[in-house]
Amino acid sequence: MARVRERVQLSSDAVQLDLQRPEGFSFLAGQGIRISIDGLEREYSLVCGPDDGSLSICVKVIEKGALSSLLARLKIGASVSFSGPHGCFTFQSRQHLPVFVATGTGIAPFVAMARAGIRGFTLLHGAPTADRLYYRELTQPVAGKYVGCITRENSIHGIESWKYRGRVSDFLGREFADGVYDFYVCGGREMVRKVLGTVDERFPGSRVFFEIFF
Repeated sequence: MARVRERVQLSSDAVQLDLQRPEGFSFLAGQGIRISIDGLEREYSLVCGPDDGSLSICVKVIEKGALSSLLARLKIGASVSFSGPHGCFTFQSRQHLPVFVATGTGIAPFVAMARAGIRGFTLLHGAPTADRLYYRELTQPVAGKYVGCITRENSIHGIESWKYRGRVSDFLGREFADGVYDFYVCGGREMVRKVLGTVDERFPGSRVFFEIFF
């Protein structure tokens, strides 16, 4: 059980909830917790670092999504039941350049990894618009390369060098340099499927770790 310490609006349909961290609770960057409210349960990856004082989750508020709607409306001080840590989507020993691929709130485990001190990775983050490239101000400075893959912006005139018009799978298939990499992929099922297919075709010998986020 933990109390809500803070709620941060990330966009019109996403919030970060900071929960009081129980004494002695430990986890690895990339792991998550299972939230339970009124009989509803769902796992959320932690966006905080292992040494941070709060347990923070990034919640996509889904239309008609019972649990996400409840979480988005929680008041400061409200109690939340959770269990964990859960999951094994953690950073492995580096064999090749790490490439993090995420869409939407699938960025969460990579934020935790950045907060845990991982540096020099390539990050491809896909979103409909630039304002949904969550945590860019935190991840871009510590990434070796950051690419925001935007799918719905109307104009690319004057687009910044870090932006790409298209999906993360498009960028990986058309723009990414040949080589052998350590791919970490987190997001929706269809994106993960497309990225895994591209890795098989274009980047033989690479390692792949993935988590289907929603």
